[in-house]
Amino acid sequence: MNETEIIKGCIKNDRACQKVLYDYFFSEMLGVCLRYSNNEEVAMDILHEGFLKIFLNIKNFNNSGTFEGWVRRIMVNTCIDSLRKGKQNYQIVSTVYANETIPDVPEELEDEEILIHIEKEEILKAVQKLTPAYRTIFNLYVVEEYSHKQIADMLEISEGTSKSNLSKAKFNLRKNLIHLIKTPDGK
Repeated sequence: MNETEIIKGCIKNDRACQKVLYDYFFSEMLGVCLRYSNNEEVAMDILHEGFLKIFLNIKNFNNSGTFEGWVRRIMVNTCIDSLRKGKQNYQIVSTVYANETIPDVPEELEDEEILIHIEKEEILKAVQKLTPAYRTIFNLYVVEEYSHKQIADMLEISEGTSKSNLSKAKFNLRKNLIHLIKTPDGK
């Protein structure tokens, strides 16, 4: 079955096509959900809610972009909606004011050196340790490549809040990663 046949089948509520679509995108979309959540159980709930939205709205896919991009956009929006509903006590609050600078982590290790010593799973865990606000903005800006203006519009915050939360997220992430290197057991 090709993508077009799967989409047409899903529009007709064909369970076999829905299963093929679910199985095909499961791992990648779970990864998206895990980046926005600090808990695998919550990520699975978000994932399932996202797939429900995909199946309910698949008839609206208009081929203006890739199908995978459309699926990802729905999943990211579902993650943000979940956070907004308070499932994770989510708030976009900046603790850094626009004119305040963020201190640097000591430059004992360059960023590239940090990444050489850390596995992908450990990086995900470090991202998950960020507060929901920092984690969300980090993911939207760094991973999903939204601009600060787009993030501000999506989350109903100012661009300055988006920028300051991203700076604080990077600072905390770097600190978490350095801690992982210095304490291999992660404790």
